[in-house]
Amino acid sequence: MSVPSTTVSPTPIAYDLRSPSLYVAQQVKELDCLVMQHEGIASTVLMKRAGRHAVECLFARWPKTTALQVFCGVGNNGGDGYVVAALAKQSNIHVTLWSFGEPTKGSAAFAAFEYALREGVEILNFTVAAFVDSQLMQDSQTVLVDAMLGIGSQGALRDNIADAVTAINAAKHTYLWPVFAIDIPTGVNVDTGEVSTIAVMADATISFIGQKQGLFTGAGRAHSGRRYFSAVEVNEEWLHLVNPSSQLLALDKALRNLPARSCAAHKGDCGHLLVIGGDCGVGYGYGGAPIMASQMALRSGAGLVSLAIQPTFVSAALARQPELMVAGIESGQALLPMLTRATGIVIGPGLGQSAWSEQLFYQVLEATTQPLVIDADALRLLAQPRFADLSTTAPRERQWILTPHPGEAATLLHCSVTEIQADRFAAARAIQQQYGGAVILKGAGTIVVTSSGSQNICDAGNAGMASAGMGDVLSGLVGALLVQGMSIDNAAMLGAVLHSSAADQAVKLSGQRGLVATDVISAVQTLLAEV
Repeated sequence: MSVPSTTVSPTPIAYDLRSPSLYVAQQVKELDCLVMQHEGIASTVLMKRAGRHAVECLFARWPKTTALQVFCGVGNNGGDGYVVAALAKQSNIHVTLWSFGEPTKGSAAFAAFEYALREGVEILNFTVAAFVDSQLMQDSQTVLVDAMLGIGSQGALRDNIADAVTAINAAKHTYLWPVFAIDIPTGVNVDTGEVSTIAVMADATISFIGQKQGLFTGAGRAHSGRRYFSAVEVNEEWLHLVNPSSQLLALDKALRNLPARSCAAHKGDCGHLLVIGGDCGVGYGYGGAPIMASQMALRSGAGLVSLAIQPTFVSAALARQPELMVAGIESGQALLPMLTRATGIVIGPGLGQSAWSEQLFYQVLEATTQPLVIDADALRLLAQPRFADLSTTAPRERQWILTPHPGEAATLLHCSVTEIQADRFAAARAIQQQYGGAVILKGAGTIVVTSSGSQNICDAGNAGMASAGMGDVLSGLVGALLVQGMSIDNAAMLGAVLHSSAADQAVKLSGQRGLVATDVISAVQTLLAEV
């Protein structure tokens, strides 16, 4: 068994994400088998194609590359790395290949190993000392290639692999050498995005056959860098034989579900949103959160927005946004007239955890049938046993959207934040199954689980969103979409991707470090102006 010789294309293919479908490791293995079965091709052919596409993608990304240091494991991921090394050597690139053992004889990876040997690739057994010594002789245009474990990696790394990961990350930091991961950065769980101990910090990652969902959320998103995808020249109809585990949200597609506004519409036709929050007390006050949520609701199309807030914040709210209908509410009983007029409700921004907060939350759960957005402090109240029996609606029928960040998700599920982040998909599903409705689990790679249980990932957004008030403006946006006639599922999906896309637009003006939540309001308004 041998891998045919080939050369790198002089015109590199421009790889990018083409499909919204995301898969877990077992599904990718099924896709591999289906492709080989239906197209009648051997695993060595797929490996050759993957290696060729990987090296072309690498040179398209870093065209001045003169040297590669390739780290190869003993499995198929290592086989891809051996093909990359052989092809680069053919193109007169200086290649050093670090081996973690010889592949099993007769395997596709062994054929790739022999191919690299025939091309004269220098293959060395990895040790930290040897790798450190080699750095003194490396060119400044070196790229490090991670082909150690691939999709089979789960749990803690064994010692020599962990040492290599540490060494790669140190070289990246010290010499500013970029890191290119094949399939998935070593140390990242392909299904969950979890990093259990340490993982390669890649600048770019290329996936084959099926995109891996672990690259798109949590630590996996942070470690994978720019993500590329290649279907390795297979007929993509075979890829539809396995239902994906998740879907990427696309702004243009999500916007198609936003109801059109009639030219004869009046404000009453565009929905009346009630925002509830803004507690105050000795030494603290949370008035800003519901005010920002209300501003976002107005700017994203709600015809009327009422704000129920502590009386001390009424003047501030009207000064900030005079179009709001603001009422100072001192008790849950005083909230009842406002509940009857609204067509949708957002509760939680700045709500607090006081007796006042509990009264308002109780009235909302007890007295309303309108669709709800439950955010922030209201989520913490929802998790308390005394509120468990307030809703007479079965969980699967509840018309609400829950919008937790990882800390609030941990409260809802009575676990730790670490457990939430270890498997964000499982956490979002568990919240949806326990509480019903739709769930937006915020964070890097926000996950949306619909009322039917389908998983969606928002790949938009940036680190500038790690600032106060981002969740508050999201809740106002989602509430506005609800009162304009969207279902809870469509409002959750559009709200998540529109909010993050707007943040990406806003950083172009303010930069990530200077981004604040109210910057996103005007960016949402701009994106909606195109609809």
